[in-house]
Amino acid sequence: MPGTVRLHRVLTTSPEKVYRAFVEADALAKWLPPNGFTCTVHNFEAKVGGTFKMSFRNFTTGDSHAFGGEYLELVPGERLLYTDRFDDPNLPGEIRVTVVLKKVSVGTEIDITQAGIPDVIPVEACYLGWQESLRNLAKLVEPEINQ
Repeated sequence: MPGTVRLHRVLTTSPEKVYRAFVEADALAKWLPPNGFTCTVHNFEAKVGGTFKMSFRNFTTGDSHAFGGEYLELVPGERLLYTDRFDDPNLPGEIRVTVVLKKVSVGTEIDITQAGIPDVIPVEACYLGWQESLRNLAKLVEPEINQ
C-alpha cells in the first residue's frame, strides 16, 4: 500500500509569503531539498494545469533523482494541490501533495499531506526529509528584511 505523510507547522510569517515559497522556482530550490541535497529546477509553471520538473542531487554521492508533476489547484495564500512522479520506473505511481495555509494569531498554520508514496520508500524517511525541508522553509520565510 502506498504511504502517506502528514505534517503540521506554525510559522511566524504571512500565508502569502509561505505560498510564494511554494510557487517561485528559486525559492523552492532553496528550501525543498532535504539537508545534504541540492536542487535543480528544469521546468516550472506554477499555474493550474502547469507542470514542473526538478531533480535532487545527493551532495555526498553525486547520485541524482528527477521528478515532476502538475499543479491541480492553486489558491494564493490558502491552498496548493499538486502531483509528483519519479522518473525512476522503480518508484511507480503518483504522489499527491496537499498544502493548506491558514492565518493564525502568530503567523501561518501549515498542514501538508503527501499521499501515494511508493512502497519502496520508507514513510519515516519522507517524514524526516519533510521535517528538514520545513526547517529550511522557516529560515527562508520568517525573517522580515525590509531594506
